[in-house]
Amino acid sequence: MIRNIIFSIFFFTGIIIISLVFIPSFFLPQKIVLFGGKLMGNWTGFCLKIFLSTKIVIKGSENIIENKKFFIAASHQSMFETFYLQTIFNSPVFILKKELLLIPIFGWYLKKIGSVSIKRNKITKDNLNFFDDISKIINNSNRPPIIFPQGTRVLPDERPQLKKGAARIYEELKIPCQPVAINSGYVWPKKGLKKSHRTITVSILKPIEAGISKDEFIKILEDNIYSELNLIN
Repeated sequence: MIRNIIFSIFFFTGIIIISLVFIPSFFLPQKIVLFGGKLMGNWTGFCLKIFLSTKIVIKGSENIIENKKFFIAASHQSMFETFYLQTIFNSPVFILKKELLLIPIFGWYLKKIGSVSIKRNKITKDNLNFFDDISKIINNSNRPPIIFPQGTRVLPDERPQLKKGAARIYEELKIPCQPVAINSGYVWPKKGLKKSHRTITVSILKPIEAGISKDEFIKILEDNIYSELNLIN
């Protein structure tokens, strides 16, 4: 309990301070704000290691796609991956629910770094422009889009069917997918107290190359991520 309180105080205070320090950068070039995101990621790792004695293991770094366009599909169990993946990949572009952009400061940050929002389960003008927005990002930068195909944070032992949005992105963009499996929920669950003296493994899996059907893709993605989670849990 005491570790949880200390972690929460230092973690959220640090995130707020970083956010406040970088507010002026909202009016400056995007790369300055992206640096703030990397700071948040490193602060997340620091707090977990110092206050919860968490070991963070990066597995499969050799599988990271280099020198070509790709997108990331990652499992989602906690806030950890939202922050920490910014330290592993080149300032990924988050694909997220529109409601997150309405959060003061945090939502402004997400807009400034070029996050792409979608209104879930609804057909809107914004949703119809979704793939145009993603295509522009792919064509104009080396930042990989990132999607959490489970749709929301899940418990460590949950294995929900992946949302079809990842398959549509794969089909439309015709670029490889970098699957990532993360067991962060055993340390930082969506409900309840955080756990100390445990290991978070970020497992970067072999890419799924472009060129297969979207149905085959989503099956391979789901099998690969859940098989890896079963190994690292």
